[in-house]
Amino acid sequence: MIRLTKFSDYGIVLMTHFASRPLSASHKAPDVAAETGLPLPMVSKVLKTLAKQQLLVSHRGVKGGYSPAKPARQITVRDIIGALEGPIAITECIEHESPDCNIEQLCPVRGNWVRINQAVEQALDGITLEDMAQPLAETAFVKFGGVVRAPH
Repeated sequence: MIRLTKFSDYGIVLMTHFASRPLSASHKAPDVAAETGLPLPMVSKVLKTLAKQQLLVSHRGVKGGYSPAKPARQITVRDIIGALEGPIAITECIEHESPDCNIEQLCPVRGNWVRINQAVEQALDGITLEDMAQPLAETAFVKFGGVVRAPH
C-alpha cells in the first residue's frame, strides 16, 4: 500500500490551514494545533521543518509565529511532501541504486516504475495548496491523473 506518513499528512493539513488565512497573518504553533485538532508537539515539529525548507517563514517576538513564504497558488502538494519527506520515489530504486535489490541492473520493470513515479509527481504538481483549501463538492470524484470537479 502506498501511504503518506503522518508527518506529510499533517504538513498538508497545516499548510492548507495557512492557505485559508490571509497571507500576511502570522500564526503561533499552539493556536494552529488547537484550530486543526493536531497534537502540539507534532505541529511544532512540522512547522519548524516547513520553515527550514522555506515553505513557511518563522517570525520571532511577541507577535511571532509562522506565515506562508509564498501564495497558496505557488505551492504544490509535491512541494510540501518533498519538503517533509524528500524526493518522491515509489520504489527504492527510483531515486538511487538500492543495496537491497539483487536484480536492479536486469530489472524488467524499472523503466515502468520510473514512468509511474513521474505520473505521481505530475499529479502532485497539478494540485496546489490553493486547490487543497477549496473543499470539493460531494459529487466530485478522483480519477487517476488528476481531480475531476463536479460542474457548478
